[in-house]
Amino acid sequence: MKNKRGTGLILIGAVFVFAAASLSAYNIIEENNAKTFSENAVSVLEQQIVIKEETGIFENAAETEIPDYILNPEMDMPETEIDGTKYIGTLEIPKIALDLPVISEWSYPNLKIAPCRYFGSAYLDNMVIAAHNYKSHFREIENLSAGDEVVFTDIDGNRFFYSVAAAEVLPPEAVEEMTSGWDLTLFTCNSAGTFRVAIRCDKK
Repeated sequence: MKNKRGTGLILIGAVFVFAAASLSAYNIIEENNAKTFSENAVSVLEQQIVIKEETGIFENAAETEIPDYILNPEMDMPETEIDGTKYIGTLEIPKIALDLPVISEWSYPNLKIAPCRYFGSAYLDNMVIAAHNYKSHFREIENLSAGDEVVFTDIDGNRFFYSVAAAEVLPPEAVEEMTSGWDLTLFTCNSAGTFRVAIRCDKK
């Protein structure tokens, strides 16, 4: 009887070990896929986006050519579609060597592809960008320090420069706290999903 119980416990243990290994392998595959999707999308976006500061559009026409978003900050952010997914621009964080696309609207399937706009607009100085805790996405944002630069570039080539001001740890249900009071917020969950790391940024 004892032998049967022992065998049963061994089998149960083996099942749990197999399940854990399978989950780990699935997570690795999912993260690698996300890295590939993001790299491909940001490559396409960087070919499409014409940076206005670098092309000289504003050099001699500051009085006559004012960006649409300044005239109408409540306008919808322009989008471009890649493989059926709509993007609003790119996000650069030099300190942690990130160059990522930003999807227009968040959803759990979209988060498996790239960072997503969770709330707000760059034009209204209240944008919140969410991403999974993948190494190729936002896992390293907890290593950012006050003063580190973050750059968002919209589809029209307008660049918005920010400086990291603060880091916060928030519970998952703190939606109101997440979406108010800062020019730009980047956030991700910890691996267990028990809290969120939020990086708060001020516009330069």
